[in-house]
Amino acid sequence: MDFIYEMPSKMLSEQPNKGRIEVLEYDSQTYDDEARILHKKALVYLPCGYDESKKYNILYLLHGGACNHNYWFKDFPETVTILDNMFAEKICDPCIIVTPTFYHDEEDQHTHDESRCENFRYEIRKDLIPAVEGKYSGFSDKNVSEENLIKTRDHRAFAGLSLGSMTTYRAAFYNNFDLFAWYGPFSGCCGPFGDHSVEVERICKTLADGKANGFDLKYMLCCNGDKDIAFEEHKDIMEKAVAKSDLLIQGQNYDFYIIPGGVHDIKAWQLHLYHALQVFFK
Repeated sequence: MDFIYEMPSKMLSEQPNKGRIEVLEYDSQTYDDEARILHKKALVYLPCGYDESKKYNILYLLHGGACNHNYWFKDFPETVTILDNMFAEKICDPCIIVTPTFYHDEEDQHTHDESRCENFRYEIRKDLIPAVEGKYSGFSDKNVSEENLIKTRDHRAFAGLSLGSMTTYRAAFYNNFDLFAWYGPFSGCCGPFGDHSVEVERICKTLADGKANGFDLKYMLCCNGDKDIAFEEHKDIMEKAVAKSDLLIQGQNYDFYIIPGGVHDIKAWQLHLYHALQVFFK
């Protein structure tokens, strides 16, 4: 794959063939000692010409710290324009993209408790995916039994930026590897306070256990700018994981896309998404 380091201007031009954004509401809970019932929202991007009679691959796409489900599409609507252009230009196949939030509610957005990252694994499995795929036309055919969701993992991806990148590892990769085959961690793995050796072990164990259970990694595209605050830890962890595991193979099911001069911002993350959609679901 040929990487680029600036979004093509054509991708930022208004496209007549527009997808649409819908709000999906669903019930979940906190999955902690409080066990509060939550009423939550996610945004769902449906590509232009979305057709209930067709089956679509689905990407679950997360925000970063102190943001919410509106981040990618409402706070930065040019993300939608980029998607419209990518699908219209056939740069990648049309897919459904879902932007949830790992926070419990608006008040919870102000917490600095990183346990949200790993805790989100329960909501993904028990509430979010069933709500999305019970309504929209994915490869699970609206059969959201756990058995069927596992069977259709090859048609499901998970990506996220910053704290959402950490959540990609902790909630989707380490804990729901049987539900997702494609991963896009954008900016970081464990944050400044994490233990690199622990993350390397978890990555290698996830891949080894997955293979033993018949689940392979289709692709992990790690992304970062080399001036990003999360770059050094992310790069160090993945270099060690690649050296230790024979199940991460550069150019085959793994790559690390680096933007020269790239920082911790939406322009970098949109470029990450642009590249990830070109390797996901192939």
